[in-house]
This record gives sequence, C-alpha cells and structure tokens, in this order.
Amino acid sequence: MAKVIENPGESATKVLIIKLSALGDFVLAMGAMRAIREHHPSAQITLLTTPPFEQFAKACPYFDRIETDGRPKDTSSTTRMLRRLRAEKYDIVYDLQNSGRTSNYYQAMRPRPPLWSGISKGCQFPHNTPYRNEMHSIERLAEQISIAGVGPAGGYEFGDVPMEDFEWLESTLGNPPRLQPAYFSLRGPYALLIPGSSAHRVAKRWPEENYLEIARWLSEAGITPVVIGGKAESEIGNMVARGVPGAKSLCTRTDLFQVAALGRHAALAIGNDTGPMHMVTLAGSPGVALFATSESSPDLARPRGSNVIVVESDILENVSVNDVKQAILGLDVLPKT
Repeated sequence: MAKVIENPGESATKVLIIKLSALGDFVLAMGAMRAIREHHPSAQITLLTTPPFEQFAKACPYFDRIETDGRPKDTSSTTRMLRRLRAEKYDIVYDLQNSGRTSNYYQAMRPRPPLWSGISKGCQFPHNTPYRNEMHSIERLAEQISIAGVGPAGGYEFGDVPMEDFEWLESTLGNPPRLQPAYFSLRGPYALLIPGSSAHRVAKRWPEENYLEIARWLSEAGITPVVIGGKAESEIGNMVARGVPGAKSLCTRTDLFQVAALGRHAALAIGNDTGPMHMVTLAGSPGVALFATSESSPDLARPRGSNVIVVESDILENVSVNDVKQAILGLDVLPKT
C-alpha cells in the first residue's frame, strides 16, 4: 500500500473532481467519487466532465455542480476553462482521469495551484507507485485517493475498496416507472445481452451469430433475452428479436439511468468489454464478460460485481457458445426445472 500523506485539504469547502470519459472508466471511478463525497460531506463538489455524462451526473448525489467542457476543442476554449478553474480557487482537485491532458491542467494553474491528487509532476498528492499501471482501475483509484487521506486510516484493504452500486438511482429520481422492467414489458427473469464495444475496437466484439445462439438457449431455459446498445447494435438486436420467441431489442431505447436500473433487476448479463457491461454488473447483475486478451487485460479492466465470470481468449472468435453456456451455468442463475 502506498504511503498515505496527512491531508491539508481535510477542511476543504470547494472540491473539484475531474473525470472525462469513457463510460466504462467513468462508471468504475464512481466508487472513488462516492468516497470523496463521504470524505467532504459539507463541501461544494464540482465535477469536470464531458457532455455525454451531464444528465447522469446531475442526478447523482455525489456532486453539487457539473461542468462539461473538460475536453476543450480549441485554444480559446481551453483558455476560458483554465481561467474559470483558477478563479474558482478550489481547495483540492481529485484528478481521476490522470491523462496527459489533465496533468497539463495542473501545470497551467501554477504558480499557485490547488492541492492536487493525481499523477501530475509536482502535485501535492502524487500517485506515483511503480505498479499503478498494473492495477485494476478500481483499486488504482482507491489507492490514489487514499494517498490524499480519503478513506480508512492506512488506506483501503484489498477487497474493501469503494465500488459503485447505484443504490441511489430510484430514490434520487423518485422511482419513476421508466426505471422498472415493466416499462419495457419485461415480466419474469430476463438476461441482458450487450454485444457492443467502442466503434474502433471491433476485435472486442463476440460474433453476432453467437449472441443469437445464446439468446435461443436462454429463451428455452425460461429467460427473456434483451439486447441493449446503441445504433450500431440495432442490427443484432433486431436479429435476436425476430429470431427468438419473446426476445426484445432495446437498442437506442435506453439512457444511462435505465441501463443501470435494468442491471439491478436482471437475472444475468452477457457482454463484451464495454461500458454498459461495467454498469450492469456493478448495479447487481450476475455477469459473463467476454474478453479478447489481444485487446485488453481482464486483470486491469474486468467488470466488477458480486458474481461475475470472465471468459477470455486471445481473439473472441475462439470463445465458443458452449464456453459461454458453461460460464452461465457457473453463475447458478437459471430457473430450476
């Protein structure tokens, strides 16, 4: 465990958290965000992020203000953002993005930068442990904030790091009907199929015909297959909905609130290494996560939750439908016959 430094920011009244993207990284950082809110219960906490997360972050109880210009597109926009950050006079900044871009923000705020937690050279609470790039992002961020004094004295124990569970979702939003499975005419057990991935990472996608075959098998077992995703997944969603009795495609029909809520009620989820898979397993869904190890390491990026199995191969074409069936059986979530 890295050395924990006594934090002069304990009495902070103005706090900035930086987390720009992408969805999976944002969701995995939410446990650290919750811990920061618990550590600074009376502070005004601002989140600096990007537009895709604005509405979700505004509803989240961890923040008081949301700013979405964290990735300016030109020099004049960058200048305006930095001028605002300096004028706010934050007591402490938690840089959970830890990119070259956000490290430059710290350097641009010299000669009198706020207290800063991150990897920026010269910052007050540097996360510079030599193994940080070999850690799963949840453990990595937990260690980073513990160096700044957040969390238990002496740092977090392995297995006891802060993770998001979205328990605030229904109560914060007033438990609207759109967060219930019945809103999508789902009654009885259902499985979320998540066949998408980043548009430029097609190698992270399990073949679509395999999802169709798994959907048929789940339907025969008494579980409704439900495909979620964006426009790029509409074709596979329609193929499953047409080819499997009772199956549904919700592609392009769910926002982030609904994805998390569906995860809280799902019997299981099967999906690629992609943001919604992280969201639904943290929300409580048992899951089978499919990893192409040529593209990403499960040790560093696997979805987290209480009941998640990773099926991995160098390329996903080598993962058979039977491999995934056996993983699902290992979750012990199918209806008993």
